[in-house]
Amino acid sequence: MVKKLLVPIGLAAVFFLESCTVFRPLPPTPPPSASALPPPEAPIPPSRPPTPPLPETPEVPPHARIFSDFVGVIVRPGDTFSSLASEYLKDPSKDWFISEFNGITSLNPGQELVIPLQPYAKGGLTFQGLQTIPVLTYHKFSKNESDRMTVRESSFEAQMKFLRENGYRVITLEEFFNFLDFKGQLPKKSVVITIDEEWHSAYEIALPILEKYGYPATFFAYTDFITSKGWDLIREMSRRGIDVQCHTRTHRNLGKRMVNEPFREYFEAIKRELTESAQMIQKHLNKEVKYLAYPYGDTNHLVVALLRKLGYRGALTVHREGNPFFVDPYRIHRSMIYGNFDLQEFAKNLAYFEEQALR
Repeated sequence: MVKKLLVPIGLAAVFFLESCTVFRPLPPTPPPSASALPPPEAPIPPSRPPTPPLPETPEVPPHARIFSDFVGVIVRPGDTFSSLASEYLKDPSKDWFISEFNGITSLNPGQELVIPLQPYAKGGLTFQGLQTIPVLTYHKFSKNESDRMTVRESSFEAQMKFLRENGYRVITLEEFFNFLDFKGQLPKKSVVITIDEEWHSAYEIALPILEKYGYPATFFAYTDFITSKGWDLIREMSRRGIDVQCHTRTHRNLGKRMVNEPFREYFEAIKRELTESAQMIQKHLNKEVKYLAYPYGDTNHLVVALLRKLGYRGALTVHREGNPFFVDPYRIHRSMIYGNFDLQEFAKNLAYFEEQALR
């Protein structure tokens, strides 16, 4: 009886023990081989400086829309052509650039306006015709007297006032030649002022009036007859904004040979007239000479060839006519203003547009 009971009890114990997890000690792990070792960790690179933030895009004002070639603007209270030119063209003196493009002379709040960012009429060309630039020239001034070559102070003042009141813009000779080279656009009613020879009255009378109106001018000097005091006055004019250029050394007529003058002597004489006068101006004023006013307005092909060879940019005659962009830069037209001109006669020399249908 006892033996019969032991067998089942023993089997049950075996089944129970086999169903249970038996924990045995693990055998020792062999050391890993060198080829099985993980590669050494790469060194950590030094930290980079933080990336600076991108610049903020300027916020477009609500009254303006900016495009590549122009700006659309709604005029605000207080806006002027000059303030808008300063804001968008970075030059308040370009107020005319906005006014002429839009064909208006005044602004009103709420008005829609287009501001061009590029020249829109190089050479002054339009479908109606082309721009011409008048170049005026004076010789001598006097307080109370006048004759053919001498303009009275009161007349010169009235002429400068006429330019201002009638919307003319006095430009520099350099700006004029840039216009001829298609490097820029000029105000529609541009004019150039030049003075030949007489430095004393130019300093005493013309300079204060030009300064009053803020007008630039070019003075052409022939150098052999300038005294030490004369150079002092010319130097002062240059310091105060007058451009000084060449009118030769002795005021000889460059376009004509003297009686019995051999060609070689004529050639050398003309060359001295052009080089030595420029050297004197450079010596006394420390400035480059680029322009010549022909004595008596006379020239020829030889003189023009010498001017080009010597590096002159242009030269001026006294042929009474305006200057389109295609004028010969070595035969620029100038209108002499005589002492007996009234304002009506003066105005005849200010034509700024030539009607000509472009086909």
